[in-house]
Amino acid sequence: MAFDPPQQSAPRPGSPGAAQVFFERRELDRLLNLYGRMVAAGEWRDYGIDGLREAAVFSVFKRHSEAPLYRIEKRPSLARKQGAWAVIGQGGLILRRGHELEQVLRFFDRGRFRVVE
Repeated sequence: MAFDPPQQSAPRPGSPGAAQVFFERRELDRLLNLYGRMVAAGEWRDYGIDGLREAAVFSVFKRHSEAPLYRIEKRPSLARKQGAWAVIGQGGLILRRGHELEQVLRFFDRGRFRVVE
């Protein structure tokens, strides 16, 4: 009597055995272009990329030893509800959410607040 192990089917997206979520080439190009602009402006100095089961995360830092200033997250599970993309601030506050990456990245195009003397 031989033991046949149960057949494994391919895991569904979002299931515990699913592969990691990561950025597509054009998304990553857009994120790195934004990063380059912000480095040139002196706003950011380092970045990190994480591919997790639920989300792909692009984190930007003022200094590499600190917590990230912003996290730009792609969560495909929220694509039909609130939008797959989000910009999250230091305290975990969602600053912008949307269905398109370009729409969400417009958050960084806004003028900075400046003290007027």
